[in-house]
Amino acid sequence: MDLAFPPLSRRRLFAAALALAVVLVLALRHLGGGHAAPAVGPVRVARPAPVRQLVVDVVGAVRRPGLYRLREGTRIADAVAAAGGATAKADPAGVNLAAPLADGEQVVVPARGAVAAPPPAAGASPSAPLDLNSATAEQLDALPGIGPATAAKILAYRQQHGAFHAVEELDAVPGIGPSRIAQLKGLVIP
Repeated sequence: MDLAFPPLSRRRLFAAALALAVVLVLALRHLGGGHAAPAVGPVRVARPAPVRQLVVDVVGAVRRPGLYRLREGTRIADAVAAAGGATAKADPAGVNLAAPLADGEQVVVPARGAVAAPPPAAGASPSAPLDLNSATAEQLDALPGIGPATAAKILAYRQQHGAFHAVEELDAVPGIGPSRIAQLKGLVIP
């Protein structure tokens, strides 16, 4: 079987080529080749939150004791490093280098053989406010309205969430409410 096609005129050949071009364009668009890029609105760049700084006092067996400004979230090790590091006479076991820093905190790096000052006795009223970020369970227990169980909860909260930045953060500790916080104002500092 032999098929013979009639000769095509120029006009029919042009129409066939045009139809083929339209089919190709439609096929490309349908298959994703002809999609225009999606319109993109203006790009908004978020401003970084201002970095809050802490001021800490580093004293004791360090090379350059003094006040240092450090970024929030830094550790005692960072404060000691900012003070030039510990001296050869320092007792590194006398300070917890991994503890988080709080604004206004004093970091004491003891010398080897130095006797640390004992914490205030339970029931004794301290001459200065108690630092929530370095207080022991016994010191917290001596505060009005804070018993051993609540002192343990404060220590657990501090261990889990890091340093207190405001006395009002005690509200997040179970068993401490606004009236207890009002009672502790002036007796504790963050």
